[in-house]
Formats: sequence, C-alpha cells, structure tokens
Amino acid sequence: MASPVFTKDARFSENAITTTVSNGEVMTIENTVQKAVGLFAILLVGAGVGWLLMPPVLLLPSVLVGLVLGLVNVFKKEISVPLIVAYAAVEGLVVGAISGIFEGIYPGVVAQAVIATLCVLGVVLALFASGKIRESARATKIFLVATLGYVLFSLVNFVLMATGAIDGMYGVRGMEIGNTGIPLGVPLGILAILLASYSLVMDFTYIQQGARNNLPAKYGWRGAFGLMVTIVWLYLEILRLLGIMRN
Repeated sequence: MASPVFTKDARFSENAITTTVSNGEVMTIENTVQKAVGLFAILLVGAGVGWLLMPPVLLLPSVLVGLVLGLVNVFKKEISVPLIVAYAAVEGLVVGAISGIFEGIYPGVVAQAVIATLCVLGVVLALFASGKIRESARATKIFLVATLGYVLFSLVNFVLMATGAIDGMYGVRGMEIGNTGIPLGVPLGILAILLASYSLVMDFTYIQQGARNNLPAKYGWRGAFGLMVTIVWLYLEILRLLGIMRN
C-alpha cells in the first residue's frame, strides 16, 4: 500500500505565493473546490473500476504509474490539467483495488475508513476555519523531516516484503512491540494520520492564500490536486491502521 505519495514542495508554501493577475479569471476558494470535486468524481469512478475489474497483478504497475504521474505534477513548472486528471483516474484504480482487497479480508473496513477519513477532514477544516490551527515554518520543517523518514521506512519495509525477508501482509508494521501485544503499525499509523492531517492544513493554507492573492485560476488545479493527494493518503493510512487493528 502506498505511503504518503508526495510531500509538499516549495510551491505549496504560503511564502511562495506571490504571483498576482491584473485581469482575467482568478483563483477562488469556490472554483478550487469545484475542481477538487471534479477530480474526486473521476477518482471515484476509477475506484469503482479498480474494485470490480482490476486483477491484483496490475496493482503494482498501477501504483508505479500513479507515482510517476504524481511526481511529474508536483515538479512540473507549468500546471497540466490533463496530467492531473490522468493521475486522479490512475489513483482511483489503485484506491479501488486496495479497498477491494481489504474489504475481502476485513468486511466492513472500507466503510469505517471512509467515515473516519471524512471525520478527520471535517475536524481539520473546522479547526482551520476557526483559526485554531495554522501552518507555521517550524511545524512544516518537522512535517517534512517526519514525512521523509516515514517514506524511507515504508520503502525499506516494501523491499523486505517483496524479497520475502519478512512475511505477512504488513511486514515490519505487523511485528509486535516488545511484549505489549501492540503491532508497530499502530503507532506508525497514528503518526501517519497526524502527518496527513497537517498536510491538509498546508493544502487549506495554499488555497486560502492563493485566493487572497488573486492567483491565476489555473493555480486552483494545483490546490485541488494537493487536496486530493492528501485525502487519498489519509484514507489509505486509516484503512491500513484499521486492518492492522483487526488482524
């Protein structure tokens, strides 16, 4: 299962938002939300196809294609709507296939993960709207370091599982911490959910500041893309955590 697919780069930083336009359509919260809804509609269609039709043998290639598309979208200087839409479609296939596998093993877990994801999203949005939580330079540095460390761990864990060095569906995550009876994946999953939650704060900040600074409307696609990536990451981490806890 994918860990954080991407971290935020400098272009998602509040301090990097300096471009303005004097005329023409500008980025607003409303049109960014519309773009995000459109992307999620494509993702959900892809998820339905992935759940019902995609054979497990195509899951890893789909993950790799999604990773490449995502990295291109993150580092590409010019915003490409077709590439963003393509990422949403491929990521939908991946999410649907993974969800189908988990639902087959743990009946009802997908509905639980969806509800939990919406609850976290709602809480973070409410706290952000009320001004209780905000992005800060120090918190962002901690986020980046922690996320990079988590990505490195996930890659090592994947290699150990792929090579057969560690058995089990979760690899190192499924190993017990001492004699506590608690799998390592539980605290790691909670950490990942906290990281994804702060990533939501960064996405909301980008969208809010982009609208305030009258960025060109095309930057709404970047905000919608970042929001989609974060919510998918959050959902997958919650899904895996629930699976480990029910295992």
